[in-house]
Amino acid sequence: MSNVSNDRRRWLWLVVGAVAALFAVGGRWDIPVAAWLFPVFLLRFARTSRPVGGLVLVWLVSWAGAMFWIWQMAVPMTGMTVLAGLTFGVVLALPYIADRLVAPRLGTAGELLLFPMAVVVSEFLLGTFAPFGTVVGLLANTQFGNLALSQVASVTGSYGIGFLVGGCATVVNWTWAHPPSWRTARVVGGYVAVLAVVVVGGAARMAWFPVDTTQTVRIAGLNANMGLIRDQMAALGRPDVEVTRGQGALPRFDPDTVRPESAAVIDDLFARTRNAARAGAKIVVWSENAAYVSHAGLPALLSRAQDIARQERIYLLVADNVHLPSPRDSRDETHLIGPDGAVLWTYQKSHPVPGLEPYRPGGGVAPVVDTPYGRLSSVICYDADFPAMMHADADIMLVPGGDWPEIGRTHSEMAGLRAIENGYSLIRQDYVGWSVAFDSHGNTLSTQNTLIDQDLWLVDVPVHGVTTPYRVIGDAFAWLCLAGTVVLIGSVFFRQHPPASRTPKPATAREPEPIAR
Repeated sequence: MSNVSNDRRRWLWLVVGAVAALFAVGGRWDIPVAAWLFPVFLLRFARTSRPVGGLVLVWLVSWAGAMFWIWQMAVPMTGMTVLAGLTFGVVLALPYIADRLVAPRLGTAGELLLFPMAVVVSEFLLGTFAPFGTVVGLLANTQFGNLALSQVASVTGSYGIGFLVGGCATVVNWTWAHPPSWRTARVVGGYVAVLAVVVVGGAARMAWFPVDTTQTVRIAGLNANMGLIRDQMAALGRPDVEVTRGQGALPRFDPDTVRPESAAVIDDLFARTRNAARAGAKIVVWSENAAYVSHAGLPALLSRAQDIARQERIYLLVADNVHLPSPRDSRDETHLIGPDGAVLWTYQKSHPVPGLEPYRPGGGVAPVVDTPYGRLSSVICYDADFPAMMHADADIMLVPGGDWPEIGRTHSEMAGLRAIENGYSLIRQDYVGWSVAFDSHGNTLSTQNTLIDQDLWLVDVPVHGVTTPYRVIGDAFAWLCLAGTVVLIGSVFFRQHPPASRTPKPATAREPEPIAR
């Protein structure tokens, strides 16, 4: 009877964990508390199940969460996205595999620390080495509304939040498996104290070290006109293309084949750029791929941009898509034009979306220039999902984006974590998405739903950023977690296979938990 009861409870833990996990994937329907709950129950299920069967089911839950994210965000379902879902499922299941196979052979400290460190390692692997970045699977994406908690990202990067969530799971499960005692109270109290230091410290950072607003600069954001893009599509014989699905929904085309319609889009961009300058903007940002030009037409585009920047005394971030016969050779890029007409940088997108953007990636380094309005830097859209390349020594980060309605708002909020991590203001100008400006604490300064609002977007932004520990030390915390995970796993391996000259010591195991037969 006891085994039947234990088996029922295991399946209950799996169901609760699986359902909660669906609402903690960094999607539109996230529930912040779900991110703290699902690891508790999935870890309990994995620990009380046979290794192979239990871990396979945990992997299926992780894969289902990734596919649920793809579905709710209306990401085109291709072979690449299915592969991405499988990859996310495998990487996000790694902490459970490590905990189930290794943690029982560790002492209390190792048992408590292995899982949260492995959570950091899985997020770090995705955010640094995988082609899909942190767009799925970063637990910090589910907690952005809690700015006091999110300030820890200024020290550890966003991976620190994953460590705290993972630590909660192991502490609850450790308490679950041990009778009440002073030892249990110390474990729980230690974790609560750490979490309190993080949250109270974050609140204190925002209260005692407020963002410097003594000097601001007016920044304008603008998109290509949807009506004029529809005219382009009609001239191409493709009136069926729904331009509100984002720039990625547009077919590849040579803009010179519909020269009048393409010229109208660019003329409108420059006219509204001039209007923005006359509304007080000192920096004007176009959304990603705002101007489609042929390779032969690029010099003329830049010449016009230089003339307007010089005449209006503004910094103009031109975002264009250069069409070449080979998709691989086409370019998604930006050019920053200074008030003297000089081209201060040409930057090519470093992380084209796998399966959707065939462009050759850029160099992976965000450009930085000194201006009277602080140090300006820029990346393009999906680049901001790779924290390691966002360590720019900047005061203001400009991020032209190009999304679609289902993903736009969430994707822009994800980018706000980069502002906290690196101590700069971040402005994300998004085509048919959600344009947002954040200060260096992650506070939202202004938003615009660009699907329904095509008017000029103006926002006053602080010109002074701060140098955060994370900007200086980078992903040191993640590397420490990786090293700690390797050491703990290695200690178990060497304990099982000691050198011939040494007598092995007996392993310390946690108390056995019921396993279904």
